[in-house]
Formats: sequence, C-alpha cells, structure tokens
Amino acid sequence: MSGILNSSIGRKFAMALSALFLMIFLVMHVSINFTSVFSPELFNEMSHFMGTNPVVQGLMQPILIFGVIFHFVMGFILEAKNRASRQVSYAKNAASGNSSWVSRNMLLTGLVVLAFLGIHFYDFWVHEMTVKYIEGDMSGLIDPNNADSGFRYYEELREKFVSPVRVGFYAVAFVLLSLHLLHGFNSAFQSIGANNKYVKSLKGFSKVYSIGIPALFIFIAVYHHFAH
Repeated sequence: MSGILNSSIGRKFAMALSALFLMIFLVMHVSINFTSVFSPELFNEMSHFMGTNPVVQGLMQPILIFGVIFHFVMGFILEAKNRASRQVSYAKNAASGNSSWVSRNMLLTGLVVLAFLGIHFYDFWVHEMTVKYIEGDMSGLIDPNNADSGFRYYEELREKFVSPVRVGFYAVAFVLLSLHLLHGFNSAFQSIGANNKYVKSLKGFSKVYSIGIPALFIFIAVYHHFAH
C-alpha cells in the first residue's frame, strides 16, 4: 500500500477510489434525508435502521470515517506535491488566464467542505453517539411509553435548520462541494487519459451528479427552514 501511495499515479488512483466511495455515500445520505420532505415516518424508520444496524454501525461507519479522513489527507498531499513541483509561480505563468478559479482553489473549497463536515458530524454523529453510548438510549425513541412521543430523528433534523445562518452556511458549503465535484470529475478524466465513446456520457453524468446531489441537500435544508 505504501509503495502505491509513493507514486504520483498511485496517489491519484487512491484519491479517485476514495472519492468514488464518498460519492456513493452521498447518494445514500441524500436519499434518506430526502424522505424527510414527504414522509417523516419513513425518514424515522430509515434513520432508526441505519442508527442501530450492527453492520452499518460496526463496519460501514468506521470505513466511512476512514474514507473521509483519507480523501482529505490525500488531497492535501497531492496539493502539496503539485505546488512543490511547479517551477514557475502562478503570477509569472498567468494562472488566472490558463485555469479556472476552482482548479486553483481546490484546497480552499476542500477546506470549507471539511469545516462543514466537522459541524455536520458534531450536530448529528457526535449527538447520536452521545445518546446511544453515553446516555444508553439505543431505542431511538424520545419516550417509548408515551403515546404522543415517537422517533426523535425527524424533529432533530428540523431543529438543525431553524437558524438562517446555519442554513446559509449549509448552502454555501454545498455550492462549493458542487464546484469541487465538477472539477474533480474533470481532473479524474484527465488523469486516466480517458478518450473513448463513453467519455461524453460520463461527463454528462458527472455534471448531473455534481449539481444535482448538492442541490438536493440545499433544498432539504431550505424546505425544513421554511416549514417550521
């Protein structure tokens, strides 16, 4: 593994694999969250399943956390290597005329997304770990003996989007994620030298994914903010 990561091609390949894994997770995550828009009951049931299933909690969750850390660490390493390999500065090379703002600021967009993930983990993952493993409530219920009570997931989700500041930051983070994904797809195609009949379709898919998934996350946040 270390031998692969010592080469430029190996690092880019590992980066691409971790990105693919995280992309699949984003689809699963937004699919579950979107059910909160039209069916709080279904959202509660799916959240309860994901929050108590031993395979999800004991296997998939640690892999996800490792994937997130690995992807960002590898991104920082690649950016550092790229900067170190440049013999001509951006100013002398007229970078603004030869590359897009996103391509020159992938580290910045990545840091904003990472900051958002930190807040998101604190809001949901840390809270969930506290309720389940510190408070000892594995039921997912506010009060199982109260007929007016119910699964807490939906109300907790809605509560997070009361603040317009939080919703605004949420939206900005996902706009930057969209730009990050768009450039990431293009970089991946260039890195592997893709040039076949499927490239046009793949690029079309990449645009739909890179814009559509973040847009859905933003819609969910805005919907719950105004639905209060």
